[in-house]
Amino acid sequence: MDLPVMPPVLPMLAKPVKTIPDGQRYEPKWDGFRAIVFRDGDEIEIGSRNTKPMTRYFPEVVEALREHLPPRCVLDGEIIVADPDGRGLDFEALQQRIHPAVSRVNLLAKETPASVVAFDLLALGDDDLTSRPFAERRAALEDALGPAGRAPVHVTPMTSELDEAREWFVRFEGAGLDGLIAKKPDLLYQADKRVMSKIKHERTADCVVAGYRVHKSGPDALGSLLLGLYTAEGSLASVGVVGAFTMARRKELFAELQPLVTTFDEHPWNWAAHEQGDRTPRKNETSRWNAGKDLSFTPLRPERVVEVRYDYLEGERFRHTTQFVRWRPDRDPESCTYDQLERPVSFDLGEILPTA
Repeated sequence: MDLPVMPPVLPMLAKPVKTIPDGQRYEPKWDGFRAIVFRDGDEIEIGSRNTKPMTRYFPEVVEALREHLPPRCVLDGEIIVADPDGRGLDFEALQQRIHPAVSRVNLLAKETPASVVAFDLLALGDDDLTSRPFAERRAALEDALGPAGRAPVHVTPMTSELDEAREWFVRFEGAGLDGLIAKKPDLLYQADKRVMSKIKHERTADCVVAGYRVHKSGPDALGSLLLGLYTAEGSLASVGVVGAFTMARRKELFAELQPLVTTFDEHPWNWAAHEQGDRTPRKNETSRWNAGKDLSFTPLRPERVVEVRYDYLEGERFRHTTQFVRWRPDRDPESCTYDQLERPVSFDLGEILPTA
């Protein structure tokens, strides 16, 4: 492979802002795997957000890139998977695509095929475009792939109208999108620098604290709190974690929670219930991304309530780690139900990306 921009490349990043800035270019914020794609003839490499190779996990994407990309180019984009009816994104199905077995990879490529949404062009032919303004790179991307691309290789929608961006921010969430990205027209491509802006949905929820995991530093410090919400049927569902505390607070919380420690026999997330298919954390569970990371937990009597900040749900769980807001001693744990959560209005992904 011989390109003007060679792998590995760390992608340009965005910093969070509270409001949509004026006078910029706006794009949907896709919820997938960030990908830097390198093509030199038949050679194609796909690098992850951390420059790890992803090419082998997406053979159908590689085939589509060979069909639709210029012979020599480097682009920045996102790999996504749509849900079975094509109306929204399915990040959980996308996660399952990272599998060590070739046979499983090939099967999932047929069952849950991925797409690519391109939003920047770093090189074309012999030209390095990273030192050119974003407005020029975007125009070159549209010339290379077409204004909207061609499924399953898309060009992300973009607008320079603030009112339209505000409308997208509300409407597109129903299709599983994560907010907006704002870029200045004269922005140069700066690898691994937070020079774009991202605007995400922020909401709060009161959750039951049902367990904790210890911190990697030692057995006397809390790593994260396990959060639960009650379903309409009255069962306590696992919805996510909160874990951003100072080390001093981690040790204080560990001590504070000891009187609530209980056995699994007396806990709603007992192992027998899990074997029956309930949405509960697993005994001796390990992370699918870090095989050495122990995800087992210490059960607590579900008596304390915490308010957390979250962006959105994926299925019945918070998509990202939540942020601590405050303790809610005034809340009855049984009142912490899904009914309090704001559900976005459903919106068809096909209205954002062409299907053919």
